[in-house]
Amino acid sequence: MGADTILFPNLHITLAHVGQGIQIGPLWIAFYGICIAAAMLAGIWLAMFLAKRTGQDPDTYFNFAVVAVVLSVLGARIYYVIFSWDYYGVHPAQILDLRGGGLAIYGGVITGILCAVIFCRMKHMNLPLFLDTALPAVTLGQAVGRWGNFFNREVFGGYTNSLLAMALPKDILPADEVTEAMLVNPLVRDGVTFLQVHPTFLYESLWNLILLIVMLTIIMRGRKRFDGEIACLYLLGYGMGRFWIEGIRTDRLMIPGTVLPVSQVISGLLAAAGAVLLTAGFAGHKKKHRKK
Repeated sequence: MGADTILFPNLHITLAHVGQGIQIGPLWIAFYGICIAAAMLAGIWLAMFLAKRTGQDPDTYFNFAVVAVVLSVLGARIYYVIFSWDYYGVHPAQILDLRGGGLAIYGGVITGILCAVIFCRMKHMNLPLFLDTALPAVTLGQAVGRWGNFFNREVFGGYTNSLLAMALPKDILPADEVTEAMLVNPLVRDGVTFLQVHPTFLYESLWNLILLIVMLTIIMRGRKRFDGEIACLYLLGYGMGRFWIEGIRTDRLMIPGTVLPVSQVISGLLAAAGAVLLTAGFAGHKKKHRKK
């Protein structure tokens, strides 16, 4: 076993030689980038599929994605850099280096939603319906894209000995993300010291898949009661899951001058907004139905 080994000890899974990319001639392609690209393609495909299924023009969503995906990646990077300015302020040359990761999902989601608002206004489209179609695609993309963190050995939580516990070689982990609980509960295999952590990337990927199944079930079975219902469900569902996950991560981005994790605060606000809007939407639908 070496520094490129990843263990899931309680599942009795040993993944030896987990690389971070592949070399094709002079070109190095990071698995992180491959995961992000796969996430984008999967999301675009799902949005177009749902558009066709619900009587909309799939090309509209493709045309939107061509611009929105690029801007969302930019937004994800800007968000990450802003809340990691202690590092990037000292290493400005690293701002444009995406090979080692450094994309914050919330930056991409916020940028994407702003793009959707502008796009729908320009095209005189129904924004709630548009978001109902686009956000399941975003959820799928998030579920796929999170696996880039697996290959980069990043975005993990504190110590755990749960069924899904993941063990990473101690020597590859950033010192500021290693907790005392990890250090006092080492796992030694073949002379290599591993530290057990919460695989939060896996938690979020699985949570997103569950949320996606719920959203697709509502859409495919024709049980959506009002335009915007799926969007509200996304805000509530993703916000709740991310709020919990952010609470156990060891690499949280903080609001400058506070001890508040910025993504956890945003998650709480999104979940609350989703709950309020979903309740209002159901009430409006019931009132409208009674009038009929």
